[in-house]
Amino acid sequence: MKLHELSPAPGSKKTRNRVGRGVGSGNGKTSGKGHKGQNARSGGGVRPGFEGGQNPLYRRLPKRGFNNPFRTEYAIVNLGDLSQFEAGTEVTPELLLQSGIVKNPKDGIKILGNGELTVGLTVKANKFSQSAVEKIQAAGGKTEVI
Repeated sequence: MKLHELSPAPGSKKTRNRVGRGVGSGNGKTSGKGHKGQNARSGGGVRPGFEGGQNPLYRRLPKRGFNNPFRTEYAIVNLGDLSQFEAGTEVTPELLLQSGIVKNPKDGIKILGNGELTVGLTVKANKFSQSAVEKIQAAGGKTEVI
């Protein structure tokens, strides 16, 4: 194979449709836009959601809900994920980030009691669920709220 023999894969290159270049092209005269009207004009057409002047759906439906900008959002970690650490390890938010269990710490870390913990760990986090505290203590570990 030589350099001049190279060609793109079939179907990978599509020729641009040149509108308004004569009747023979099939897209001459009005350039495929029909006669007059809003869609034939430059910049023509209606915005998304426009229903021809009828009261649109987004205005017919009632407003609902509220997003509290001051809420605290916790990154959750299940107890089952902590069983990968060796016994006696002090599990801190930094260690969880480093090990990849938590990717985005948000406003803090909350430990939930989902899964089983077989090793005794000292767990430091911003928040714990009641079941998580019980399971950590049952496995011979300690919890510490930061």
